[in-house]
Amino acid sequence: MTDTETDTLPTAGLLRRLGAIVYDTLLLAAILLVAGFIPLLFIGSEPLGGAKPFFQTYLFVIIFMFYAWFWTRGGQTLGMRAWRLRIQNKDGSPVTWTQALLRFMCGMVSWGVFGLGFLWILVDPKKLAWHDRFSNSKVVVLPKQIP
Repeated sequence: MTDTETDTLPTAGLLRRLGAIVYDTLLLAAILLVAGFIPLLFIGSEPLGGAKPFFQTYLFVIIFMFYAWFWTRGGQTLGMRAWRLRIQNKDGSPVTWTQALLRFMCGMVSWGVFGLGFLWILVDPKKLAWHDRFSNSKVVVLPKQIP
């Protein structure tokens, strides 16, 4: 796509984004299930005890890496691909790792305040969520592919 084509792509609305989030949540749940068993190979089936903060951090890093890897390589998670969405900079380029980290952390705040950061899309004239604005990126709807 040329720069003028990426400028004209519409910004994704709330429902389409939520659809992609549902898809990604299902995939991420499967990844976390497998990732959660790996430490059990080393510590056995005993309760985590003092290792709980390390285990939580480990899962947190896996969640971040899932999103950041997809966002920095083409701008689409699998759920976003299914809903024809892409995260990009204003010029159409993929976001950087720094932007992905800012987006991820602010996205957690957006959810943490009862989803207000996402609901902001409904009142924002550019349909940008808090994490879009904070990371200086946007989610666009891609045109349908003609076979």
